[in-house]
Amino acid sequence: MHVTSITLDHDLYPTDEHYPFNLPLLRQTDEVPFTEPVSFFVGENGTGKSTLLRATAQRCGIHIWRDTQRTRYEYNPYEDMLSQCLKVGWENGRVPGSYFGSDIFNHFAQVLDEWAAADPGQLKYLGGASLLTQSHGQSLMSFFRARYQIKGIYFLDEPETALSPSTQLELLRLLLEMSRAGHAQFVIATHSPILLACPGATLYSFDSPTVQPVKYEDTDHYRIYRDFMQAPSRFVEGLVEK
Repeated sequence: MHVTSITLDHDLYPTDEHYPFNLPLLRQTDEVPFTEPVSFFVGENGTGKSTLLRATAQRCGIHIWRDTQRTRYEYNPYEDMLSQCLKVGWENGRVPGSYFGSDIFNHFAQVLDEWAAADPGQLKYLGGASLLTQSHGQSLMSFFRARYQIKGIYFLDEPETALSPSTQLELLRLLLEMSRAGHAQFVIATHSPILLACPGATLYSFDSPTVQPVKYEDTDHYRIYRDFMQAPSRFVEGLVEK
């Protein structure tokens, strides 16, 4: 374990009218403890799980890759300020780490290829082959396998987005191996019932007024997939009737 807790200091919030400080859950949650090497943030879109994940990574001093070529229609000056209102509890002092977001990975892979054109040795840290010459799922797993061998705290935002079910199982196995090795801690926002089944992991629900632990079988993700797989046709017909 590297990070033991996140504390949200509401007194430091600069506003209560603008995102992300207007999210009810972020206004009512005081602390999120971490007691296991793998923790999941689970909940519907818009509840704040990815927002808190990103802010925590920033507070841990982790660089978050950005595609600087993109422009925004509307600028929100408060969007990146949540990290300044967090306190992170460290077990034995600060450790390095990384933040993964599927929306920024492609741009990272493109820039890495440009670096490798001048210094091919850059690729040896990520499996030895260009990430662009592999399928998206393969390139993600190459990145994960290389990066998570290093001692650190790792934040992942919906890593399942481009992964097939079988590749999600590969990632699940990697999470187990690296966390049990004792050098890596993972905090993951996900919708994947496959990843959420990680043995021993702590699941935090963002569908309550405050962040609360939840059992795997009590998540909507598990229930919906279970009901669908038990009777796909009947499940779909029920959607039509609604």
